[in-house]
Amino acid sequence: MSSVAEKFESMEYGPAPEASGPANAFLDKHGRKFGQFIDGEFRHARGATYFETFNPATGEVLASVCQGTDADVDAAVKAARVAQSGWWKIGPHERAKYLYAIARQMQKQARLFATLETLDNGKSIRETRDIDIPLVARHFYHHAGWAQLMATEMPDAKPVGVAGQIIPWNFPLLMLAWKIAPAIAMGNTVVLKPAEFTPLTALLFGELCQEIGLPHGVVNIITGDGSTGEAIVKHPDIDKIAFTGSTEVGRIIRRATAGTGKKLSLELGGKSPFIVFEDADLDSVVEGVVDAIWFNQGQVCCAGSRLLVQESIEARLLDKIRARMEKLRIGDPMDKTTDIGAIIDPVQLKRIEKLVAVGVAEGSKLWQPTGSCPKTGSFYPPTLFTDVQPASTIAQVEIFGPVLVSMTFRTPIEAVELANNTPYGLAASVWTENINLALDIAPAVKAGTIWVNCTNQFDAASGFGGYKESGFGREGGREGLWDYVKIPHVAARTKHPNQPPISSNGTGTSPAPIDRTAKLYIGGKQVRPDSGYSYNVVSPSGVVVGEAPDGNRKDARNAVEAARAAHKGWSRSSGHGRAQILYFLAENLGYRADEFATRLHQQTERSMAGCRDEVQVSIEQIFTFAALADKNEGAVHHTPMRAVTIAMPESIGVASVIAPTEYPLLGFLSATLPLIAMGNTVVAVASEKYPFSATDLYQVFETSDVPSGVFNILCGPEKALVETIAGHEDVDVVWHFGAAENVELLERLSASNMKRTWCPEVSRMDFTDATNAREMLREATQIKNIWVPYGDGIPGLS
Repeated sequence: MSSVAEKFESMEYGPAPEASGPANAFLDKHGRKFGQFIDGEFRHARGATYFETFNPATGEVLASVCQGTDADVDAAVKAARVAQSGWWKIGPHERAKYLYAIARQMQKQARLFATLETLDNGKSIRETRDIDIPLVARHFYHHAGWAQLMATEMPDAKPVGVAGQIIPWNFPLLMLAWKIAPAIAMGNTVVLKPAEFTPLTALLFGELCQEIGLPHGVVNIITGDGSTGEAIVKHPDIDKIAFTGSTEVGRIIRRATAGTGKKLSLELGGKSPFIVFEDADLDSVVEGVVDAIWFNQGQVCCAGSRLLVQESIEARLLDKIRARMEKLRIGDPMDKTTDIGAIIDPVQLKRIEKLVAVGVAEGSKLWQPTGSCPKTGSFYPPTLFTDVQPASTIAQVEIFGPVLVSMTFRTPIEAVELANNTPYGLAASVWTENINLALDIAPAVKAGTIWVNCTNQFDAASGFGGYKESGFGREGGREGLWDYVKIPHVAARTKHPNQPPISSNGTGTSPAPIDRTAKLYIGGKQVRPDSGYSYNVVSPSGVVVGEAPDGNRKDARNAVEAARAAHKGWSRSSGHGRAQILYFLAENLGYRADEFATRLHQQTERSMAGCRDEVQVSIEQIFTFAALADKNEGAVHHTPMRAVTIAMPESIGVASVIAPTEYPLLGFLSATLPLIAMGNTVVAVASEKYPFSATDLYQVFETSDVPSGVFNILCGPEKALVETIAGHEDVDVVWHFGAAENVELLERLSASNMKRTWCPEVSRMDFTDATNAREMLREATQIKNIWVPYGDGIPGLS
């Protein structure tokens, strides 16, 4: 007679389908045909064309959806523009009430949204019901709070205006919440385009906006394919673009918005490492792997698709993973016992199959469980590759499917090198019982989110976004709000008593200059330009002040190499150590204040009093950033799970600065010191018109203990140097304070490696304003969120 345990092992799962009646009722109510949601109503334009959206698990048509045209986008943008001023004027509390109403309504209709999402997307109902929809509600709750607190917590912030938002198909409703909640909380209005494959929950969200009485035009939803997204990106009356999707499309958007002044945030592709050390709890690791790569069929931008395992435990861990893969259930996404649902579309399925074939052809070993996939619909089994080389296609290219590639390492240093060995930097997981090791590895991995002994943890209180070619900007948390606000720069020529005026002394003369040979400053050395040429620097009255070195592409390359070599050491130095060097720099500039004032006078022919003022304000500015070097603190986010979620500001890397012509000394230092203070290394292009106030500084650097390569100075034609630096693959961020006509060139070429750019309006900058100093520190850092869980609690402890 069989025991109970034996009978239990032999039992099969019975079907446990979720009822789809409410979702079908919603579709039927609209005749399974949807127009555009513009200005608070659904519109069917005369002569509009429609496309069908399918259930990926069955191939059945769910509904017909309108193809958005330029006219649709224009109507939505106009509605958003008209609504924006009123939405801002109703004030923080009223906006908070609407966001709260959305959150409550989302909770009330949770099952409807979950079933519709699963039908349209193909992911497991357990994921939409237990993860996606609760997180959607959480985002609106959280941002209702930020709407309420905006006036007190961000007193200088103003909304950007109209935001154009383009979201992907892998998390249709959650991505909508990530985009819309912070945008409208900060007083913006939005035009959102859901993915062509998954528009239905966005349209249901439009109906929810009607139900709560959201003012017309605050949220507009335009459905369509890539051409509709292109119309949103290129619309001249949109102030900000937020995009989540592939790096390839992100590059196109970066180039399309170059020079337009549109604010831009991009959350792009990933190839996230899942790092396992030999002391890790392997059973927990296995479940982490399941959540990392087979959650949502691997269709997750931050999926832990690269398993990096310490060599000593590889065999044991892979045996456990294969055993667990055999237990994964693939099938009907509406069945509550299903682990892996359907791939979004046959097109994506073919891409996965093609990349898997490439992996086999390149010599990696393929393993899949014995169970079969359903014969109808778009399904792909969980897949494991071993014997993978770091440079192989499947280790470098984002597959966006349930495919795990495994590689080994021996030491922590090798683990970090492998982890950083892709163009991406979105997320990573670190598994070890040694917290010292975990917190040593986390800062070294170049990714925006690091999970320690967990994976795929998300919350509205914690920012999410990438490094490198995974994009820039953050979504969620306080840091995510800055992408939807602007801080008005004050042209404080008369408001700041110490701001030196720009004025001529009226004489048209200057003291006889001391003949000196200005050089470039690269890697801590004064160097002649590669070209061997120089150019005349002429004062406003036509007096030749001196000759400046004419730097070229090779000089820029050498400067970037020096900055890259110096970055590791400088970024790891303490804020206190960097502050001491900056204070020393101010001290040494003070010794030579009269000399620098005279040099300013020679170049600009402003009064000596005004030039002395500029030097003194420059010294004050060095003190300001020295003071801030160890005070730009991170935060611990209050996420609902039992975890310390650390938001840690990090340096970006190698930064290039195109210095302003305004205030040759003060402007140059103000534009470079925030980056230096935060641990970046700098390649600065001095003002082409007034370069000597910058080139003279290398004599101060040499006596102030500034490490070699931390500060590099180039001179020469601004446009040519901008072109070289913008296209340089090893420059991580560019700040542009130079000629406005070069902004488009810079932003367009920066798409090559998705480097960050910041191009403020120099004429509106008060470099000595504290608000600007704080904004510059934000632009000089990127936030890494590190999730460190701390267990289930010990009985008896409070």
